[in-house]
Amino acid sequence: MSAPHVDHVSRLAARLATGDAVVTVIGLGYVGLSLAAGLARAGFEVHGVDVDLEKVSRVNRGESYIEDVRSDELGPLVTAGRIRATTGFECVGGSDVIVICVPTPLRKSKEPDISYIIGALDAITPRLRPGQLVILESTTYPGTTEEVLQPRFESRGFTIGQEIFLAFSPERVDPGNRTFTTANIPKVVGGTTMACTDLAAAMYAKVTSRVHRVSSPRAAETAKLLENTFRSVNIGLANEIALACRAIGVDPWEVIDAAATKPFGYMAFYPGPGTGGHCIPLDPLYLSWKVRMNGFETRFIALADEINRSMPRHVVSLVADALNDRGHCVRGANVLVLGVSYKRDVGDVRESPALEVIRMLEDKGAHVSYGDPYVPELHAEGIKLSAVPVTAETLAACDCAVVVTDHRAFDYTLIATEAPAIVDVRNALAQVRGARAHVVSL
Repeated sequence: MSAPHVDHVSRLAARLATGDAVVTVIGLGYVGLSLAAGLARAGFEVHGVDVDLEKVSRVNRGESYIEDVRSDELGPLVTAGRIRATTGFECVGGSDVIVICVPTPLRKSKEPDISYIIGALDAITPRLRPGQLVILESTTYPGTTEEVLQPRFESRGFTIGQEIFLAFSPERVDPGNRTFTTANIPKVVGGTTMACTDLAAAMYAKVTSRVHRVSSPRAAETAKLLENTFRSVNIGLANEIALACRAIGVDPWEVIDAAATKPFGYMAFYPGPGTGGHCIPLDPLYLSWKVRMNGFETRFIALADEINRSMPRHVVSLVADALNDRGHCVRGANVLVLGVSYKRDVGDVRESPALEVIRMLEDKGAHVSYGDPYVPELHAEGIKLSAVPVTAETLAACDCAVVVTDHRAFDYTLIATEAPAIVDVRNALAQVRGARAHVVSL
């Protein structure tokens, strides 16, 4: 599409090196906003695109809505003109780099749903011009970059690696983690050609301490899925060990802590109410779906998924046991769920096991309320509740309190003192003196 004498590689490499490149980030969630802020701090001009008008408005006011980007960091970047947000895609044509950070959920059939990626492609492809780099960060099945994105661009007459550059670099955001951030988590980069890899690596080198290159987008896509499959399988093992320990009367946390003293050959994973968030419950199934299409069954992945998804039901059975011990049944009982986000100290409820726990308790006739300092309103998967303050009064008024997410903000001594019965599936009350008598553990 462009004159053969134009050296798009050198031109784009120079703009990346000097920080003059303009970057568009599509999707301003946990991944996209963190990346956009990092790119802006590195000196790039950044356009953020999101269909959510509220997010766009808040970004343009310098207000952050995620824990990993503080408003006092975002505000000056907006004021300086380093970041601006929009719901439109007009900025794509004037950008040097386009990074796609949109969600990739699962369908109810547990098959990949890449409709958000397709939607982004539909919007950007007509606006592409020679000399641009497109990077997919959304977690997806191996082959997506080369089988879905590349043909789209080639159908417009572009030569990949000469006119349009294409790479995959998996996001590695861990919401709420203050130790590992965009600035020091290594970025894996796999381009469709060497030039594509080089250009993507050059951009990420501006925002992170280390870039690890792989041979292809497919290798990078698979590496991301391996990371979270590893976690899913080991969490599934920890959950099964917890159930086994319960059967033989052993404290699983004591067992895990003892095993963790071994300085080699062991890594501690802990049991809980199930897995949540945008990665662990979903990513392994992207891998198993893809390899199933190629005639291979991933049995470890399937078993871990089965165990992890069974944990909310086990939690509900523990609540029933705790109530029964006090002469109550689940129907009509007042159950206070403590923590509804999928992990400690964040407000993200995507795939949170707390949602399933609440739904099952309500189905059994319980009156469910919840407390969570990070989630003032819970409107997800048919559940509509508002958080209640976790006070001596609300604790004393419940028949059973269930620690589902162990936020540091909770006063566990108060919980242990005031709640008449407690189901603690995070071992959060282990250090509270005298609490164990009325606490049911996982």
